Amino acid sequence: MDNYNEYQNDRNTEYYNYDMDTMQRGYGGYAAPALSLSSYIARTYGWMALGLLVTFAVAFGAYISGAVVTLFMTGGRLALIFITIAELGVVVFLSARIHKMSVGAARALFLVYAALTGLTFSMYFLIFDLTILIYAFAATAVLFGGMAAASLIFKMELDSIRPLLFGGLIMLIIVGVLGMFLNLGAFNIMICYLGIAIFLGYTAYDTAKIRQNYEYYCQMGDSVILEKASIFSALQLYLDFVNLFLYILRLLSSNRGSRK
Repeated sequence: MDNYNEYQNDRNTEYYNYDMDTMQRGYGGYAAPALSLSSYIARTYGWMALGLLVTFAVAFGAYISGAVVTLFMTGGRLALIFITIAELGVVVFLSARIHKMSVGAARALFLVYAALTGLTFSMYFLIFDLTILIYAFAATAVLFGGMAAASLIFKMELDSIRPLLFGGLIMLIIVGVLGMFLNLGAFNIMICYLGIAIFLGYTAYDTAKIRQNYEYYCQMGDSVILEKASIFSALQLYLDFVNLFLYILRLLSSNRGSRK
């Protein structure tokens, strides 16, 4: 079950980590954005944090209400597949229509995606001890925050490592699929470290893209598409955080299991 969720999250991350410069430029005549770069970055991270909050609220609410038991214990894998299809549907629709929909609609779809992810995450309250979940979240927050801060402070230019990150992501997807059918055994810990490294790299890369998008679209004087770029960046960072959390959780559970 863990491999299935990691696989579908990896697929979503792969789909979304594309260059915002490829978005259509069919906007013009807008006044230059009034937001400073620091405010723009803060707003982007604010939307990412809101997405994580929605995911946690839905996951915890489904757990304490017993809805997770009803949903997954009765629906089984079919329920998980249905939710996954719904998530991918939101991703495809948002990416295909981002240049035509309003900023409000893009934000709403992002929050819908976060809520759907919360439904799949609710089962982790049944599978793992609360202590492990807290440790995994704390470790994710520290690593994610440190890498994002380093990217901003040192103004990293990371376009050159994108092919390497994408190649690593493809490898994780392939291994994730194989893990659904094979017992990877001792390779599991190695895969976890590889996943952590890749999504830390994506965290630095996607953080750097926030600044690059801001500078590029400010030069265009297009405040609308700049706001949409912020939502995409928030989603990319959200996916980086979620996938990083999954690999850290998997690593912690593997280590605890090996000590028993």
